[in-house]
Amino acid sequence: MGPADQRSQIKTFNIAPSWTRLIGTETVFTFGGFVREDQYNYYPSGDPFNDFSPDLQAETFSQSRSLKNFGLRADVSHVKGIHNFKAGALLEYWSLTENDILGLVQPGFLAGLGCPNPAIPACTDLLPFDLTAGGSLFNFRGHADIREEALYAQDTITKGNWTFNLGLRADFYDGISKANQPEPRLGIAYKVSPSNTVLRISYARTQETPFNENLILGSTGCQIPVIADIVPPPGVPCTAGPITPGWRNEFHAGLEQAVGKYFVMDGEYIWKYTHNGYDFGVVGNTPLAFPIEWTKSKITGFTFRASVPNYRGLTAQVIMSSVAARFFLPQVAGIPIIGPFPGVFRIDHDEKFNQTTHIQYQPRQNWPWFGFNWRYDSGLVSGAIPCLAATATCSPSTSIADGGANATIAAGQVALVNNITGVPLTADQEFQAGFTCDGKPAAPSPTGPALTACDAAGLGSTLLKIPAPGTENDDHKPQRLAPRSLFDASVGDDNLFNGDHYKWSLRLTVINLTNKVTLYNFLSTFSGTHYVTPRTETVELGFHF
Repeated sequence: MGPADQRSQIKTFNIAPSWTRLIGTETVFTFGGFVREDQYNYYPSGDPFNDFSPDLQAETFSQSRSLKNFGLRADVSHVKGIHNFKAGALLEYWSLTENDILGLVQPGFLAGLGCPNPAIPACTDLLPFDLTAGGSLFNFRGHADIREEALYAQDTITKGNWTFNLGLRADFYDGISKANQPEPRLGIAYKVSPSNTVLRISYARTQETPFNENLILGSTGCQIPVIADIVPPPGVPCTAGPITPGWRNEFHAGLEQAVGKYFVMDGEYIWKYTHNGYDFGVVGNTPLAFPIEWTKSKITGFTFRASVPNYRGLTAQVIMSSVAARFFLPQVAGIPIIGPFPGVFRIDHDEKFNQTTHIQYQPRQNWPWFGFNWRYDSGLVSGAIPCLAATATCSPSTSIADGGANATIAAGQVALVNNITGVPLTADQEFQAGFTCDGKPAAPSPTGPALTACDAAGLGSTLLKIPAPGTENDDHKPQRLAPRSLFDASVGDDNLFNGDHYKWSLRLTVINLTNKVTLYNFLSTFSGTHYVTPRTETVELGFHF
């Protein structure tokens, strides 16, 4: 990384007073207001040239961004007989201000784009902001005001073993773009008394409003030559419009089952179908992330929970889930980050299966307790990694002979290339990913040397699941993190000296008991690369009064 010293800071204040009035014995009126401000600052290194890192960051960048949010809310609740009715209104106002400063600090950056060449717009657009050629910093300033209003009414009706949830909401969005949406809600539950079973199903229509983070830049960036030259891939015109609200149809179906007094199960399946699904892109390889919009998304999955409340000092719980998070191209709004072609891919929230099991045992009420936790993950979709596939979307390094776009490598080989920047992976990135070539580490240490290419059949990883040559598919067989199991243990006493009004407690917790080394994510658009927490021991002494 070199001598870079980049820092960030967030300052927040939030005030939310409310007033409640009882009207008789059946009605409650609530009125409140709120004011919140978030001030985000990103600071570059003192010497802007220290921000340059070969094959990683070509720009120095700083940002001062503020978000002010204030508004009013009011609602009235009325409970009588079989009805539990509530209606309300919400008025919100957002004030967004963005100040971004950017400068090129990589020697030869413009030469890599084919400059000097007057026929290439980027040559003339970016030259004034190339600090290596005596240029100055580019400054983007933007401001936008966003108003949101909502009206809603809902009623929960309980009749015998039946429960009905009926509701209607209307949302009004007025910002850089505009949208209004009527949103019906319906839920039905039925209790089968003889078997202690509850069946439920629900539907909701929702308006999905854009992310406020760097919304101005994401919506207007195509009108800014510097941004339009840096972000879109070569040959892709920057003509996209502003980010607009989307809408979602969401369905839930579930079952709850009690078995005697000591065992309860609850399962649910979820479908979410969104038109105009949101994601993020980045400017160059800086921390400046902006919202973009795909044509739609489909998210489906299940959750399951089983618990033993308390049986002779033993409590236990297991939670399982699965989620398929599929996004559909092309991109329909925001600064283009890929070409205008159709396709389906899965984001790094997608995971076939994960579960957490927790067991706690306390032999007697005044004795210490013992806890154990087991977490299993089958593997999230990772950031793009080199592979050999007919789809050629897992990496830009796939050779032409194998369906890709790279003519510089031989058929049957893959070049280890960063899918975000299009440049070779650093030794540190190869080491972090646990890449191997023919059974040997691609990079023996974070400092190198790095491997530039490997035969496709021999490319592997100790921390990632790399699809076999010719089998990768961004929808049906994407690259993933390797499966992992993590274990935690704890022991404690909640009342060391059997006190009444004053109590002392003591707890020892060990996280990642086996000190397993494994990735949480790799080259994630949102958070980069992170390992899971190493083994950590914590002792906590508490005094309760």
